[in-house]
Amino acid sequence: MSSTLSPGLSPTAGRSTAVPASRDLVVDFIRVACMFAVVAVHLLMMGISVDSSGIGVGNPLTSLSWFAQGTWFGQVMPLFFVVGGFASLTSWRSLQRKGGDAGDYLRNRVLRLVRPTVALYAFLAIALWSATAAGVPGELLAVIAAGAGVQLWFLAAYLICQAMVPTMAKLHGLAPYRTLAALAAGAVVVDVLRLGLERNPWGFDSNPIGLLNMVFVWGLLQQLGFFYADGFFDRFSRWKLIMAAAACYVVLVPLTHSGPYPVDMLTSQNPPMFPLILVGLAHVLLVKAVYPVLQRFVRIAWVQKVMFVVGSRAMTIYLWHLPLIIAMFGVALVLRLPFPEPASSEWWLTRPPFYVAAWALVLLVSTPLVRLELATTALAPGASRPAMWRIAAGTALAIIPPFVVMRTALDAANATWGLVLLVIAVALVTGKVPDRVWKTPRPVSSDSVAS
Repeated sequence: MSSTLSPGLSPTAGRSTAVPASRDLVVDFIRVACMFAVVAVHLLMMGISVDSSGIGVGNPLTSLSWFAQGTWFGQVMPLFFVVGGFASLTSWRSLQRKGGDAGDYLRNRVLRLVRPTVALYAFLAIALWSATAAGVPGELLAVIAAGAGVQLWFLAAYLICQAMVPTMAKLHGLAPYRTLAALAAGAVVVDVLRLGLERNPWGFDSNPIGLLNMVFVWGLLQQLGFFYADGFFDRFSRWKLIMAAAACYVVLVPLTHSGPYPVDMLTSQNPPMFPLILVGLAHVLLVKAVYPVLQRFVRIAWVQKVMFVVGSRAMTIYLWHLPLIIAMFGVALVLRLPFPEPASSEWWLTRPPFYVAAWALVLLVSTPLVRLELATTALAPGASRPAMWRIAAGTALAIIPPFVVMRTALDAANATWGLVLLVIAVALVTGKVPDRVWKTPRPVSSDSVAS
């Protein structure tokens, strides 16, 4: 997830001439809208209660009868991978036209994604070790640390998908439908094995098998973004798009209510499961169905300004929003502000002010940090591009820390060694500057000294 908007969209954009005609502003809008949705969901999932027994942390949304069904519309990560696929294919083709190759593409993606993550890991490592030294109860600290690292799964998943782009783009060009079918078949096979082994009498953990769907499910959704970029969905009328989206939801009903899959699409996220593909497809179909309306909306000046502010620092906002929300609630606890019963009427009424405060804090903190996200990925003068093995190794090292957090939750130890691996990953892909050529100093004659 790199910056969602290019320099071509200026913060003062309000005239159609300020935006390249070839740019799909609806894609930019979707990615920014997804960011607003992610922050909202994470804020609402954090219910803090304070009573005589101490501080409790829970997820109030799970107590809502409609929440599981609502995730069929509110789970935006599949759509995020679709529009990410659109941006990835567009960037890859542009790079190819300029003579770039897979190594150039992957190096740029690693730098864009990992440099801002290094700052977060450094902060988390320092904060968690400091809290441990200060005597914060281990159980409370474990809950706080786990919450601060929830969003990091996306970095592992997205880096995996980005590493696949050159190969999958080639397959898309050669056999688009067969590639899509192969990914779908892979997702189904993985789910069959995973769900089947869940019922084994030996207590075998089937989740590691499900991790293969980080390639098949997220990869297929990325591939749908390739179809979006090629104009595939533009071939259909609005009603056909709506009917196809409805069909996706119809298929979901037996798969979840009568079949083996959970109704809650957030539960299906890590490891990802096949129903997320149907959710992502339904979302992109609905987006294309209302595309003319969205096109008019994104031409409004204030909408473009919001898109620029959020889109130009999207990765930074995504990485930092949960730690900052947790910090905001921590300050509220220190100040002894009242905490209504989670999911109560009073609790819901206090969420909008907290949401506004969270965004104000995120935008404030992201202002100095965004330079890491926007820093150039160009090689330094005189530097040579790293060998492909270094880029591949750097990518693998970058995936490991967030992947481990996804599987085991964040703590001080993996924040520390994760920081080390991320720094090494950036160093591997940055590029080697040729050694200085030191000239042998010319002997100084006694005459010149005397003079």
